[in-house]
Amino acid sequence: MKKYDSYRVNPMYGFLAVLAVASAFGNQGWQTLFNNFAVEKASAGSVEVGAIQSFREIPGFLTFFAVYIMLVIAEHRFAVYSIILLGLGVMITGFLPSFGGLVFSAVLMSVGFHFFETANQSLTLQYFSAERVPLVLARFRSYTALTNIATGVLIWIMARFLPYEWMFFVIGVLVVLAGLYSLPKNPVDELLPPQQKKLVFKRKYWLFYVLNLLSGARRQIFMVFAIFILVQKYQFSITHITILFVINNAISFLFSPYIGKAINRFGERNMLAIEYISLILVFLGYGLIENRWVVSGLYVVDNLFFSFAISINSYFRKQADPEDIAPSMAVGFTINHLTAVVLPVLGGLLWTYNWRIPFMGGAVLAVFSLVFSRFVPKKVV
Repeated sequence: MKKYDSYRVNPMYGFLAVLAVASAFGNQGWQTLFNNFAVEKASAGSVEVGAIQSFREIPGFLTFFAVYIMLVIAEHRFAVYSIILLGLGVMITGFLPSFGGLVFSAVLMSVGFHFFETANQSLTLQYFSAERVPLVLARFRSYTALTNIATGVLIWIMARFLPYEWMFFVIGVLVVLAGLYSLPKNPVDELLPPQQKKLVFKRKYWLFYVLNLLSGARRQIFMVFAIFILVQKYQFSITHITILFVINNAISFLFSPYIGKAINRFGERNMLAIEYISLILVFLGYGLIENRWVVSGLYVVDNLFFSFAISINSYFRKQADPEDIAPSMAVGFTINHLTAVVLPVLGGLLWTYNWRIPFMGGAVLAVFSLVFSRFVPKKVV
């Protein structure tokens, strides 16, 4: 593996940065427009919208297929093709205003998004040293946050002049162009160990699997119920939600790089402990404190701790066999999404009985995460 004085001069850094921004742009653009488009143009109700979102999560389970696709496609090319697929899915969304059409376009863009995320994490762990991985992953989080803000501004401007179908089209085209721009580039380091072309399950990676499973469950509670309580229980307007969205991304943009540095300084074990102890308090706060401003603050704090999850991949990078990184990232991403369909449905049923139950469940998950994080060595080498 070639040595670079700075991770920024590594050709793979610029290559992945462009694709990461394109991925964030396409995904955020679709997320921002989808609900309004589905309701206003496709006459979709809550059941249809929920079903489409569930279908959209299915490709997260299928990321292990990436290992077999990379038998015939180089991993960096696979990342580019995934971005192009994401862009195509967003491009056609506005021209398919029916339940079947929205399911098709949502799954298409989701396959591109999830497959790219798998390749992105894999290439980052392969091409950067153990002490630089947290810095690079944190920097990409920062770029994603800034892109999300820019996407919101662009959609606000376009909404004044363009109908939904052309907003989707413009966003999709820009994503595809980013993919086509990256397609001829070759940031490959031939000195790196070749990756195994089969699924890898090893007992020594059990903690990585468990932490991914718990992290995925926590992500679902945040994405589904944290925003739901703001809208349903506290009747926050779209303006208030948008302000929280901007605050979250601004904080992520500013603080993510420092989180990467903190992981190197204090270690993965301590950073995970801080995350999970804080999440226990956050989830208890959601369930026990009935104050709209406190809950708004909890939402912002909750979002900030997403960046701490970088510690899981950083820990894996330090103890994994070099040839296991690509297949293990595919497995880890699949495990992370195991709860994506079941948990929202189960939590929704429990919500009808008592709205506090999903958040109490989140606190319990955070306790389990804290317990398992103690198995991470104090000094991962």
